[in-house]
Amino acid sequence: MRDILPYSLNLDGQLIELSEPLVMGILNVTPDSFYAESRRQTEADIAKRAEQIVSEGGSIIDIGGYSTRPGAADVPEEEELARLRMALTIVRRTAPDTPLSIDTFRANVAHQCFDEFGPAIVNDVTGGSDPDMFPLVARLGLPYVLTCPTASPFNADFAEKLSRLRSLGQKDIILDPGFGFGKTLDENYVLMNQLEALKTFELPLLVGISRKSMIYRLLDCQPQDALNGTTVLHTMALERGAHILRVHDVAACREAIKIVAAVHRK
Repeated sequence: MRDILPYSLNLDGQLIELSEPLVMGILNVTPDSFYAESRRQTEADIAKRAEQIVSEGGSIIDIGGYSTRPGAADVPEEEELARLRMALTIVRRTAPDTPLSIDTFRANVAHQCFDEFGPAIVNDVTGGSDPDMFPLVARLGLPYVLTCPTASPFNADFAEKLSRLRSLGQKDIILDPGFGFGKTLDENYVLMNQLEALKTFELPLLVGISRKSMIYRLLDCQPQDALNGTTVLHTMALERGAHILRVHDVAACREAIKIVAAVHRK
């Protein structure tokens, strides 16, 4: 964790400190996410997963009701909201003090979740495809994950999105380089190699690579066999200044963070 820049996020007055790397645990309430072990649909399974994330050292729970894997079925807005409402009710009860993130690209879904369950980080993997998203998060003061859905964040379109968010008064922006979104296998690894260059944006950096196809395609295995590769890339991301790691395997990720920190204390 070399030269990690200190940031904090304001979630309705609750400061989330990013001076040390945090783990964002994934909780999918979908029937078709690419990693089968991450799917949680019953009340008992959702509560158990939330408890697991917190007990293993997760600092944020990221809840998604719409699979973004390639070829996934479209989910009507009403269905996505129903899934999220069920999950949020359970997670707010199970882990009331843990900051939440809503994985959605729909502004109305984010708004409804805010109205019914309170503030949460908005994790938008499309980079603002919904024209109402930027004005919404700016007006509500919600931390926003801006994902780059193209080969590299170093382009005019991404710069324009950042400028637009800032012009609307958005304070807390988290940069996600978007591993696996709109990138070839080689482009994903070029991006990882150049990750440290993203410090020029002066934004906290979220890395989501857990068990993704850039790992299991390279290693010719399946998502359930991709934990070792995930940990290797998590270590590389930490060395390049990642602030938040979005993961399926919280305990393994916490171990990587602890080991990398120990190396740099010597």
